[in-house]
Amino acid sequence: MAFNLAPLQNLIDQFERMQGIGHKTAQRMAFYVLGLSDTQAREFAQAIIDAHTKIKQCKVCCDLADGDLCPICKSDARDKSVICVVEDPRDVAAIERTHEYKGTYHVLHGAISPMDNIGPDQIRIKELVARLNDDTVEEVIMATNPTVEGEATAMYISRLLKPMGITVSRLAYGVPVGADLEYADEVTLSRALEGRSLI
Repeated sequence: MAFNLAPLQNLIDQFERMQGIGHKTAQRMAFYVLGLSDTQAREFAQAIIDAHTKIKQCKVCCDLADGDLCPICKSDARDKSVICVVEDPRDVAAIERTHEYKGTYHVLHGAISPMDNIGPDQIRIKELVARLNDDTVEEVIMATNPTVEGEATAMYISRLLKPMGITVSRLAYGVPVGADLEYADEVTLSRALEGRSLI
């Protein structure tokens, strides 16, 4: 349903452009914004402008940063000999929530997808290769998504790095905790078998 009020319809349209936001959710978000006080609306708009102008890519790992380096690349406590390669900054946040990984990251900002005209030059592969020239990195962990594009990207990078003598590993994908095996698909089960470990 289109609204006769052009500013309201424009606001809904802007929210609807966001990935994963449908029309009804966009409407709810627009009406929420309309319900804000003038001060709250200005603060909301300023937060968007600040995020857009002040957040950039880390010069080392291409993750989000508010300076030249992100907090992880700045930290002396992180193991610089291991790089975990992910597709998106949100993946960094997901892995960090585990509190298990102590290495560094490299964010590709996408995956190789010929169908979408995204090749190796459109994502941050060159920047990754440039990081490997100083001989401090011993292992690169491929943590791209378990999709056709993610797998293709992992294979491409793996072939690129093997001649450099760097260990390239892949995250094990398998059956989630609490799931029944009968409901798992064949690919998930085969991944779980490949990624099995001793107990």
